[in-house]
Amino acid sequence: MASEGILLGMGNPLLDISAIVDEDFLKKYDLQLNNAILAEDKHLPIYEELSSNPNVEYIAGGATNKSIRVAQWMLQVPGATSYMGSIGKDKYGDEMKRNSKLARVNVHFYEDESAPTGTCAICIVGDERSVTCCQFVSCYKFEHLKRPENWALVEKAKYLYIAGFFVTVSPESIQLVAEHAANNNKIFGMNLSATFICEFFKDAQEKALPYVDYVFGNETEARTFSKVHGWETDDVEEIALKISQWPKASGAHKRITVITQGADPVVVAEDGKVKKFPVILLPKEKIVDTIGAGDAFVGGFLSQLVQEKPTEECVRAGCYAASVIIQRSGCTYPEKPDFN
Repeated sequence: MASEGILLGMGNPLLDISAIVDEDFLKKYDLQLNNAILAEDKHLPIYEELSSNPNVEYIAGGATNKSIRVAQWMLQVPGATSYMGSIGKDKYGDEMKRNSKLARVNVHFYEDESAPTGTCAICIVGDERSVTCCQFVSCYKFEHLKRPENWALVEKAKYLYIAGFFVTVSPESIQLVAEHAANNNKIFGMNLSATFICEFFKDAQEKALPYVDYVFGNETEARTFSKVHGWETDDVEEIALKISQWPKASGAHKRITVITQGADPVVVAEDGKVKKFPVILLPKEKIVDTIGAGDAFVGGFLSQLVQEKPTEECVRAGCYAASVIIQRSGCTYPEKPDFN
């Protein structure tokens, strides 16, 4: 059984504002179905308009936040997970806190008075969707992490997870947490997260990597990582193995690389060997929304890792969590998991 505060995540929270709209709404904001864009000035009124929609749903998002929420759902132990990130002092920040409380995640947010809460407008038309207008805002301060009440979460956790996106905001926070994990025999996981992280934040990623015990990513990110480091291979299994053999700052734990490939098998590199695990394949008509599948996989994986289950069981839980999330709109789930 997982204990209180055993898993801590840090990242860039993003409130998903989701509602059913019509074609006229898309035309009004020059949006395309099945497309994701960064918000421009012309899109800014979309958040208020969606918020006034009677069927609006608010879902606490952001990569790490989704993974931690899914892990919490899988564990069903109130307060087993904690999370830190930055929100604004606004109604969307209040909604983020409310949503997190309902998810039973212990959140310690840095509340910024000068910047809004990051938001993502999700416009649904029939069975299709236009995921759009992501307004990424994160002003997390290193000083927040060092406050006694927040650092206490780090000290209490035995497992720590940070998505790669956080290197764009507070690499010094990542480094402090990573070194703490290595010095205290804890497990530290990170995600490659996006190709642009591998390309444009290579130095920060490389600085953290020696401390990382579990590296997560998908096949596109893995191939970009390989290209950036001059490995001259597109073979995901070979890349996963190379990442697992990257030098480590601490010899207390081996490094395990876990690469998802959509509907193709999950690749795991461990102890100099590569294993592949099949995912749960669903008929096309059951798939509603694949956004967040990777984050859900990580959440499911972590839920078993903190219970010291073997890698195969962690992967199985990850595949289960992802299969549940892609059958629903947004990163949402039923009241209790059906995993055994």
